Amino acid sequence: MKPLVSILIPAYNAEAWISDTLRSAIAQTWEPKEIIVVDDGSTDQTLAVARTFESDQVRVYTHKNQGAAATRNKAYSLSKGDYVQFLDADDLMGPDKISKQIEALGDTPNKRILLSSSWGYFMYRYYKTKFTPNALWCDLSPVEWLVRKMQLNLFMQTACWLVSRELAEAAGPWDTKLLGDDDGEYFCRVLLASEGVRFVPEAKVYYRESGATSLSYIGNSDKKVVAQLRSMDLHIRYIRSLEDSPRVRQACVTLLQNWLCIFYPNRPDLVKQMEEMAESLGGKLRPPAVSWKYRWIEVLFGRQHANRAQVFLSRIKWSLERSWDKVMFQMEGRTVEDGLLKG
Repeated sequence: MKPLVSILIPAYNAEAWISDTLRSAIAQTWEPKEIIVVDDGSTDQTLAVARTFESDQVRVYTHKNQGAAATRNKAYSLSKGDYVQFLDADDLMGPDKISKQIEALGDTPNKRILLSSSWGYFMYRYYKTKFTPNALWCDLSPVEWLVRKMQLNLFMQTACWLVSRELAEAAGPWDTKLLGDDDGEYFCRVLLASEGVRFVPEAKVYYRESGATSLSYIGNSDKKVVAQLRSMDLHIRYIRSLEDSPRVRQACVTLLQNWLCIFYPNRPDLVKQMEEMAESLGGKLRPPAVSWKYRWIEVLFGRQHANRAQVFLSRIKWSLERSWDKVMFQMEGRTVEDGLLKG
């Protein structure tokens, strides 16, 4: 029998996007499938909108606000699929995303193979999405995948993965203590349980840029800064459990160096912790450089003001770009049904 795929959608205040996301899930050409939405105590009309899609194939639940990780765990507990597809409530999938990935496994699928796909950013105009390959867009062993992620500061978007239930059970639940990078930490555990990643370029995911409202956005959030360091510490422990070679330790130091800028200089306690981690790995961290655009602010007012200016101005720039893209999307008059869902 063909495997059942569970598409799991955690939703919080996604009233503006949940309809298109659900249409994207319903339009998946793979059968059989089940679609499970869990509303995380939204304060807008997300739950009401989602319930208009209820059917034999689409089930909608709600619970008190607990965060994305707990909501994904709830959705998983309600699912029965042989494979699991996590899909955030504002993202989209190409109609044959899941079909292409299942087909890539062949006639005798190995449940320990982790499937990934192409992905690209968009704001409103999904048809402007650019799919730009990087070093993770190929078949890789778990260690090689993690080394490249750390060395090159790359990631794979959550919806790209298609996970067998066997792998999901081996990895365990999402970590509800992580307020940031919970997806990176979770899929790191899935990787550890796998025999490797099979990349399927024809399968496509459309990742909506949400700016400061994104769960992955750190900004000036102290809680997310702490969560980021915890996630990095876990990444380092995980990869070293697979291989503790000089190249792995160097990749771990590079990971710490790449992210040092979000801790420096506001959290000297965490910077010291990162420096000690790097030294234990045989490396040393350098003070992060300020972008030339904000160097004059650092000279006149100090590093903390330069960091705040960078966060603030980046948010302004993103907001303007998003407003422009929304206007163009409305003027062009295209919908998801017009293009994406028809392939």
